[in-house]
Amino acid sequence: MKIQTAQFIKSCQHLSDCPHDRIPEVAFVGRSNVGKSSLLNVLLHRKNLAKVSSSPGKTRLINFFRINEQFYLVDLPGYGFAKIPKTEQIKWKSFVEKYLIHRSNLKGVVHLVDARVGATEKDIAMKQWLEEYSKPYVLVATKVDKVSRGKRSVCFQDLNRTLLLPLHQGVVPFSSKTGEGLSPLWKKIFELLFSS
Repeated sequence: MKIQTAQFIKSCQHLSDCPHDRIPEVAFVGRSNVGKSSLLNVLLHRKNLAKVSSSPGKTRLINFFRINEQFYLVDLPGYGFAKIPKTEQIKWKSFVEKYLIHRSNLKGVVHLVDARVGATEKDIAMKQWLEEYSKPYVLVATKVDKVSRGKRSVCFQDLNRTLLLPLHQGVVPFSSKTGEGLSPLWKKIFELLFSS
């Protein structure tokens, strides 16, 4: 994938704030500290386009990045970070769900799970939610560079079993450190964007 332009467009707190043009978009979702911002920067060949923080739960708005003037990649707030006040968590959940349900430009979701940690209860709930609302999604296991080669097959078997993935679904392994999984993930993103 040749990135000619990658621009941060805006951060949104309400659905009405989201861009009003009609180009397609794919959203990225996962628990806090799963590596969404790092993954986006590697995908887009930019060092600091998506802000990476050492403090989980920092992304509290929906961030839009316009790519090659053709589509958006959308960074959603992470879920599952306990130190965020409960009222704030409920507000985020409501906002993100409204976006996922009602955003007509949305073509699919890239659901990130930390390969080292495995699927948490919140990851399982998100996957079930996406299926309940018939949202096309791709599952990506991040931070695979931190899982030894010998343990990888067990790691992916566990993810498949825990998340009850369909046989054809599979998991895309990804490392922001080594760039592993870059081409397969772009292929999946394009399938989401332009297959329908």
